[in-house]
Amino acid sequence: MPLRSSRWYSGHDRNSYIHRAWMRRGLPDAAFDGDRPHIAIANTASDLTPCNSHLDEVADSVKQGVWAAGGVPLNLPVVSLGETNVRPTAMLWRNLAAMATEEMLRANPIDGVVLLGGCDKTIPALLMAAASVDLPAVVVPGGPMLTGHFRGVPLGCGTDVWRLSEEVRAGTLSGEAFLRSESSMIRSRGHCNTMGTASTMACVAEALGMTLPGTAGIPAPDSRLLERAHETGGLAVELVKEERRPSQVMTRGSFLNAIVTLAAIGGSTNAVVHLLAIAGRLGVKLELDDFDRTGRGVPLLADLQPAGRHLMDDLFRAGGLAAVLKEVEDLLDPAALTVSGRPLVAHLAGAEIWDESVIRRRADPLLPDAGIAVLRGNLAPDGAVIKPAAASPELLSHRGRAVVFDSVEDLNARLDSPDLDVDETSVLVLRGCGPKGYPGMPEVGNLPLPAKLLAKGVRDMVRISDARMSGTAYGTVVLHTAPEAAAGGPLARVRTGDPIVLDVAARRLDVDVPAAELAAREPVVNGYAAPRRGWERLYVDHVMQADKGVDLDFLTGSSGDAVGRESH
Repeated sequence: MPLRSSRWYSGHDRNSYIHRAWMRRGLPDAAFDGDRPHIAIANTASDLTPCNSHLDEVADSVKQGVWAAGGVPLNLPVVSLGETNVRPTAMLWRNLAAMATEEMLRANPIDGVVLLGGCDKTIPALLMAAASVDLPAVVVPGGPMLTGHFRGVPLGCGTDVWRLSEEVRAGTLSGEAFLRSESSMIRSRGHCNTMGTASTMACVAEALGMTLPGTAGIPAPDSRLLERAHETGGLAVELVKEERRPSQVMTRGSFLNAIVTLAAIGGSTNAVVHLLAIAGRLGVKLELDDFDRTGRGVPLLADLQPAGRHLMDDLFRAGGLAAVLKEVEDLLDPAALTVSGRPLVAHLAGAEIWDESVIRRRADPLLPDAGIAVLRGNLAPDGAVIKPAAASPELLSHRGRAVVFDSVEDLNARLDSPDLDVDETSVLVLRGCGPKGYPGMPEVGNLPLPAKLLAKGVRDMVRISDARMSGTAYGTVVLHTAPEAAAGGPLARVRTGDPIVLDVAARRLDVDVPAAELAAREPVVNGYAAPRRGWERLYVDHVMQADKGVDLDFLTGSSGDAVGRESH
């Protein structure tokens, strides 16, 4: 079959002349002979996305691999989202990044694409785009940073920010010591070294079959990442020649494999909304309850922060993702393919565990049942999620009095007041932080604890919100409550003092208030952000709820790579 790029470059008319002439800035004649696949490198490198700032170097290795395999590499900078910098939340623009990347892949004369991502939203956005346009595609994750140390103790970036900041508020760590740890937190290039969202989505991309097997988790400064990037460039050329597309790789079986992986590594709850969104772009049937059904009974094997002790460079030296998946191989779909053309399970044959303190044997897991739990009840008729692996076991069955905050600003204003009527049995409830209400569904679900309780030694409480939580965070935190308060969900009718009942074993989340009384209450609407213009207005008008992946309603389903008209 003729290459897609030939639709631009072949022929002798004015338009093909224009397309070729403007691209002749160092490209040889052979680049336009119709036999060399043109491979875009969708590159999220940006100095304002610090975890991705090294991806230009990775792109250079991809380019060399593409040239060596007989292709033509083309750098394509795409929208980049830095989790630590972007306000009000990077999640507000995940769909925009996906949409913009999709359109650029479709509009340009390319035959395949290598997707370079790292920081939390970049890999999901790139996979959503690739799923929508369905050109041959493969991911190179940017890799985690090396472990930094402070006072001789390893620091888990993100996780230890939450922990140390709470110790300052509790008065057990000085503000000066906290600030001194800042320069030790980020030791090298790369994304967070905990099993946060970035590491989770790299592993999930491999479980989906969308990376060269064995690539996820290679530390960013490790020269083997550049070696794999070179190999991936060559693979991209092969994908085009074999016409192997994301829709052939990311099947329902692949998504179920990703859910098994999510449980076994103790991955981020953010993967739930990202996987639902990617599946929606492909038209693959995936529901919120699949995470509970498929993840239930999967043991936690990776002893990594925030659920465990170690960090990502430990996982890599201990055997990597393949060693984890080898232990649960019988739970994986044996037919689900990878971009290599072979099933995922075929790449696990030689996997070994080299350090059982980091990767546990299935017979000796950290937890016997580590899947994301999906809760339902009169507080979450469309579902909510909790990560039991990061929660306090004694709080997974709990009844407590609600202490309600209508917004993040309300929380910040009242949380540390000595007059706040709260004790360690209370349930902190935060609303107005869902996809529409914030807007963008920020990572504020792991509410800080009241200062007066921290001073008493309390380090965890049940917390409920319509927000998300950083994958680096921990605690007994119920998230993604759907529908959100701003969309008319029951969270808008909860009042301080209402009894809240959490029963994770029964998968229930309820407010113990008669149904008629709850329905008769006026929903609280103050605290919601008013959308203004541009993307924010479009987003609020069309964003779906957490149980649908927080994508825009008009972007579900693949649109393919066809472009109907010429440019001149």
